[in-house]
Amino acid sequence: MKFMKCKLFVLVMIIFFNLPLKAQNLDRNQKMRGLITQNFAFADSQYSYLMTKVLQDKMPQSFDAKNNQLLSREITWWCTGFYPGSLLYIYEQTKDEKIKAEALRALKVIEPNQTYTGNHDLGFMMFCSFGNAYRLFKDETYKQIIFRSAESLSTRYRPTMKAIQSWNKNKYFNCPVIIDNMMNLEMLNWVSQHGGDPKFQQIAETHSNTSMKEFYRPDYSSFHVVDFDETTGKVLRKTTHQGAANTSAWSRGQAWGLYGFITMYRDTKNEAYLTLAKNIAEFYLNHPNLPSDFVPYWDFDAGQQPLAYRDASAAAITASALMELGQFTKGEQKEKYINASVKMLESLSNDTYRAKYGENGGFLIKHCVGALTLNSEIDVPLVYADYYFLEALKRYKDWYLK
Repeated sequence: MKFMKCKLFVLVMIIFFNLPLKAQNLDRNQKMRGLITQNFAFADSQYSYLMTKVLQDKMPQSFDAKNNQLLSREITWWCTGFYPGSLLYIYEQTKDEKIKAEALRALKVIEPNQTYTGNHDLGFMMFCSFGNAYRLFKDETYKQIIFRSAESLSTRYRPTMKAIQSWNKNKYFNCPVIIDNMMNLEMLNWVSQHGGDPKFQQIAETHSNTSMKEFYRPDYSSFHVVDFDETTGKVLRKTTHQGAANTSAWSRGQAWGLYGFITMYRDTKNEAYLTLAKNIAEFYLNHPNLPSDFVPYWDFDAGQQPLAYRDASAAAITASALMELGQFTKGEQKEKYINASVKMLESLSNDTYRAKYGENGGFLIKHCVGALTLNSEIDVPLVYADYYFLEALKRYKDWYLK
């Protein structure tokens, strides 16, 4: 009898202490349900407007407000998978057939990229696009395109370096690998896990292990570029090409690494990847220079704060990454990551960062920075900010709105 009473008491205490958390989650879910519905409805109308401006043989990238001009790129530009990918996310939620038709048209335009070997960005280009298309439509043609894209990406693997070469040799670097490359490994894992050659996932894991070793400082901030000697595999130098300084924490680089290692944990269940992802997240969320709205400056160590440019694209990527990190954590830690992601999404949904209909060239998110140090894409919309913003919203709906 005593034992039964003790058990009952413990059960009551568990229920009592969890009531506030359940109430908070109900309130969060109610807010997010409305936010998600409203954002996808807006995205449908905004991208319907953007569609009317898109060139038939190029993909939209950004918008020049000064000259009222949509900026587009050739299909081999690293971002060309994000436009069809965003359209597919919108179609999935709204079932708008004109959005689907435009997504299918855009896929045909970038299809030749499946044999492109000029850089490491095949994952961005072909998995954000054809990966989502196959997920939704199960068209075997799309699956074969993804398989060929993985083969093309694997040609850039350098055994001496134990890494995939990012950019070709240039005046700045000998054989560079950049932290962004962590985002292209998901496609390799997927192909190996869906009937393709196991070598692709082996490459992804080896590359991740090299990145874990070479890119991260003791505080879990990341370098942007590690330059190698291809012949010997020796590290020549570590730098931050698009950040404020070689010792700084470029915000989007922190986001790429966080997202990439979470993906690698999901695909491999290697605990080292999850541990690193948690440490990167803690660096990001606890940084004294993170603004109160959780939309970071373009570099955590940028000068002229609080007047420095924000990078809303880094917030969008991080929001999506933290949503998934919540899937692999429990208790207070889980709630911390989900709540931080929600805060980012709420900020990106307000008038400061989200455009009004017909503005911003037809893109959703404002105030992004591509490469300030290169005087490129400063305080503008960027197509990948939209993609990861929509993905983060979808992830909350799929995983947490029960």
